[in-house]
Amino acid sequence: MDLGLKGKNALILASSKGLGKGVALELAQEGANVAICGRDEGVLETTKSELEKSGAGMVIAETCNILDWDDRKQFFEKVKSSFGSIDILVTNTGGPDAGSFGDFGLEDWRRFYESMFLSAVDFIQMVLPGMKEKGFGRILTITSVSVKQPVDNLISSNAVRTALLGLVKSLSNELAPLGITVNNLMPGYTKTDRLNQLLEGNPNVDKLKDSVPMKRFGKVDEFSAAAAFLLSERASYITGQSLAVDGGLVKGY
Repeated sequence: MDLGLKGKNALILASSKGLGKGVALELAQEGANVAICGRDEGVLETTKSELEKSGAGMVIAETCNILDWDDRKQFFEKVKSSFGSIDILVTNTGGPDAGSFGDFGLEDWRRFYESMFLSAVDFIQMVLPGMKEKGFGRILTITSVSVKQPVDNLISSNAVRTALLGLVKSLSNELAPLGITVNNLMPGYTKTDRLNQLLEGNPNVDKLKDSVPMKRFGKVDEFSAAAAFLLSERASYITGQSLAVDGGLVKGY
């Protein structure tokens, strides 16, 4: 299936590793130009090399702390000056802090809100004028199944990421007549370094795996394949949706 991604310009946040990297690789393999960012310059350069080998499009890699407004602005301006316009935006963040309510103070909550919500709002505001001018755009937020089914000991994700669902649905209605779709992907337990960190030393790993109807953890390329479709021209009539890529973990409809 030709997804119509060849030559499209994609900006992907928190994409030097994990799910963000997986989406970047998938888009590069489809022929898109991709811009990635992360905080570790060494990891970022390694990922850039992988992307360049996997696709024929242009690859931009810049260090960016998405908690920092100036960093976000500079990253966007560099990508815009190289690509000219941005067709695809994928918002993503690093894994949130584990813990319960009593573990965090007000400054922690401000940081969670900046990272998991305001960073997405900021980049959406920056890319929208160009998308509106072209009459085409794909916006995808990466959140977590925690927005539908709270995850134990991840109260920061359970609380803050839920706000993105309201943003996605409301914004999708505003932008639907303009050829711009807005969707959300909710990963379940997916085999990334972040999951390994959360499960390190956990004696209940097998029990956690058994809680997934498919009895296994997901693979990054399974998640990124779903992302590529939603970002493609073929998904032009899909907007305002939140799709769980979770092996059936979420118990609700």
